[in-house]
Amino acid sequence: MTKQRTARGTLTINNDRGLHTRPSTEIVKCAVKFKSSIMLHHQESEVSAKSLLGILMLAAPKGARITVKADGEDASEAVEALQDLANLNFNIHY
Repeated sequence: MTKQRTARGTLTINNDRGLHTRPSTEIVKCAVKFKSSIMLHHQESEVSAKSLLGILMLAAPKGARITVKADGEDASEAVEALQDLANLNFNIHY
């Protein structure tokens, strides 16, 4: 059985301050654990989930929906991990 090489999903930014430095850092920490290429899409921008500066440039506010696309041997696991992280508000408790 071969693993799916491409996976897609959606993250909803639920924390009050949107996608600022702390949640962006959590995304990078999660994404770098995977071999797959992971891209985040918001409005007209596409950035690597492994790039802190790129994620910050998305400037995604609370309520934003971000599309995640991963390509590689662990793509499904990567998308699922990022979705779980978003559901936990990026491990940030104000």
